[in-house]
Amino acid sequence: VQLQESGPGLLKPSQTLSLTCAVSGGSITTNGYYWSWIRQPPGKGLEWIGHILYSGSTYYGPSLKSRTSISRDTSKNQFTLQLSSVTPEDTAVYTCVADRGPGDLTWGQGTQVTVSS
Repeated sequence: VQLQESGPGLLKPSQTLSLTCAVSGGSITTNGYYWSWIRQPPGKGLEWIGHILYSGSTYYGPSLKSRTSISRDTSKNQFTLQLSSVTPEDTAVYTCVADRGPGDLTWGQGTQVTVSS
C-alpha cells in the first residue's frame, strides 16, 4: 500500500483545511484497515487526529473532535480530512497512515500546512 497526501499548504485563520490521501496498491475497504490522519506541529510530538475504518466508521481524537471530519470516496480509493476554523496552532505536518495493527503501519510522506494571516 502507498499513500499520498494532497491539499493546500497555506490557509488563513477561520478557513477549513481539506486534505486528501490517495491510496494505491490496496483498497480502502479491505477488511482490517484503519485509515488515519496524524499531525506534528513544529517542535512538538505526534498527534493522532482520527481515523476511518475499512467499514466507513469514524473515530476522532478528543482534542480536535469538534472541528474534525474524516470521509472517504471508495470510487477514488481515497479518504479526506476536514478541519474547520483553523488557527495558527493548526500549523503542522499532516500525514495519512494505513494501520493494520501493531507493527504494520504504512505512512504517507506528509504535507506541510501553515495557517497564517
